[in-house]
Amino acid sequence: MATAQAAGTREAAPAGPGQAASGPASGSGQADVDVEVDSHGQLNAERDAPVGGQAVLEGVMMRGIAHWAVAVRKPTPEQLREPHRSPEEAALGDIEVTAHPLKSALQRHRVLRLPIIRGIVALGGSLAIGFRALEVSANAQLPPEDRDSAPDARAVATSNGNANPQLPLQERDAAPDAKAAATSNGNAQAASNGATPPPQEAETGDGETKPQEISGVLWVGTIVVAVALAIVLFFLVPVGLTSLIKGQLNSSVLFWVVEGLVRTAIFLIYMLALSRVRDLRRVFEYHGAEHKTISCFEAGLPLTPVNAQRFSRLHPRCGTSFLLVVMIVAIFVFAPIGLPAWYWLVLTRILGVPLIAGISFELIKFAGRNRRRHWVRALMWPGLKLQLLTTREPDLDQLAVAIAALEAILERETPGQLNAADLVGVEVVA
Repeated sequence: MATAQAAGTREAAPAGPGQAASGPASGSGQADVDVEVDSHGQLNAERDAPVGGQAVLEGVMMRGIAHWAVAVRKPTPEQLREPHRSPEEAALGDIEVTAHPLKSALQRHRVLRLPIIRGIVALGGSLAIGFRALEVSANAQLPPEDRDSAPDARAVATSNGNANPQLPLQERDAAPDAKAAATSNGNAQAASNGATPPPQEAETGDGETKPQEISGVLWVGTIVVAVALAIVLFFLVPVGLTSLIKGQLNSSVLFWVVEGLVRTAIFLIYMLALSRVRDLRRVFEYHGAEHKTISCFEAGLPLTPVNAQRFSRLHPRCGTSFLLVVMIVAIFVFAPIGLPAWYWLVLTRILGVPLIAGISFELIKFAGRNRRRHWVRALMWPGLKLQLLTTREPDLDQLAVAIAALEAILERETPGQLNAADLVGVEVVA
């Protein structure tokens, strides 16, 4: 344990579910914040807060208790005029933020909050929000005339960036000056000084933004196809390949051990191949920015790009770690089934996916709450190291985008100050 000195004071460190109420970082001056310093000199938060997120195209989606928000760096007019802009080219325009209300099914139905079941429901909800966030970020990279023109989703942010009525008065008054100071390279200069460039928010008349209209059939179909492909690649292919040598194994124990090893090997090869796709480099950088920003908030430090940059880009509640846990849990779930006929093998691999996902979710949630324990860290170490493939070190501009997304959530809710009733049904993954 080490004590980190950070610019800015805080009322209290943000608390996780079940902890005493406390407030987020704010103010100015000096504050002592207890964090762990790893062997690379990077900080790791010692608390867990009910916030999570996801990297999107040139931006970050953050999810809180009752809202989710997407912050995206838009391309400049000059970049939009380029006929073939590379996915590796950084967007250099303003930050556009949209915030959306969130009402989880877990909060409405008590039975869905039972262990295992709550993980399945939470993951389904995360997939739905994730795909909608990707759609929002993709639209933000298009010229205005090519964007979806749904009236309730059209951005009404003004040129001085003060469209958010929920900002404190002094922040709204200061926005025009900050906006005027941000030239094409001014955002990077502001970020290097620890300041977040003023985002543009897309708001509706009721003070909340609504997601761009997308066909329900389209995004549900996309989720179904993605899940189906994952089941085929990570469950049916391994059992099919292992079945080819079933006669030589002559043992149900050997069968599920070999199947588990094949499944894990396919997963690791897939992740390694994914990490080498050049077009995903910036997405991985925003993934690292998301983790660093969440850790900075969990540690209670003021949310500035400079502070966030000091944290590790690895997080114990990351979806990458979750997927590795799924691969390992599957070995033990399928072990009691033995070695039945091939059609039973296929059927159990399909029907067992929800159970495996639910168990894995509980393990990741437990690890996030108990990250101080050494034996928990030892068990989660492989998953953390796997995140080295799916995250990259972000720059200050990317951290400013992630902070804008999280601040859009914190302006509408303060996770550390919510009581137990507010936290009912809250399940998030970083």
